[in-house]
Amino acid sequence: MNYQFNWSVLWSGQTGAWLLQGLLVTLEISILGWLLAVMLGLFSGALRTVPIAPMRWLAAAYVEFFRNVPLLVWMFFWYFGISPLLPQVLRDWLLEHGAEFSAGVCALGFYHGARFSEVIRAGIRSIPKTQFEAALSTGLTIAQAYRLIILPIALRLILPPVTNETLNLLKNSSVALTIGVAELTFQTRQIETYTAKAFEALAAGTVVYLALCLAIAAAMARIERRVAIPGMISRGRTGGG
Repeated sequence: MNYQFNWSVLWSGQTGAWLLQGLLVTLEISILGWLLAVMLGLFSGALRTVPIAPMRWLAAAYVEFFRNVPLLVWMFFWYFGISPLLPQVLRDWLLEHGAEFSAGVCALGFYHGARFSEVIRAGIRSIPKTQFEAALSTGLTIAQAYRLIILPIALRLILPPVTNETLNLLKNSSVALTIGVAELTFQTRQIETYTAKAFEALAAGTVVYLALCLAIAAAMARIERRVAIPGMISRGRTGGG
């Protein structure tokens, strides 16, 4: 084998700064996308279980619309498709303040929000119906019953699949490179182009993604053990998807 390894390319010159910048952008876009996804997932997942048919249909339409189209298409849609529909002032402001980053956050948030919605719906369905009936019998409204009783229990039950979706969202943030977001994969490709050391650059990106995913999985497993409901949740067993 004639290939000459040179691991110093990862920290010499600008390459180290590129890796660090890519890591920070990956964390930023993943955290913002995750927050948006959780909010949309909580809202639509709860609506899919309420006894009001039009609300269930609306939430189901959101889930089926965003879940069944590839994430890459949504990246392009939010970046290339939405921009021409915006007022010129807002379009100019986005172009000056990272339109590609905002598009990436929206694509990740809406796509994974639909997937979180299914997880949350399943968690709510796993709660005995008598819990909901008992809440209503105390005088709580439907909204209060969900906010105070149903959702807090469901969130404790769904931690393992939520961990999987969180890891998937982090990994899927790499798709944002297709619209010019300078996240970790984008930066490793830039290092490979600049140094002609593809193995070293991509190996560094692989190790960073692996470390991030293992750290998230370990943190979520710890949280799962602390909030586990005896007899209703398997303790401390999570995995990536």
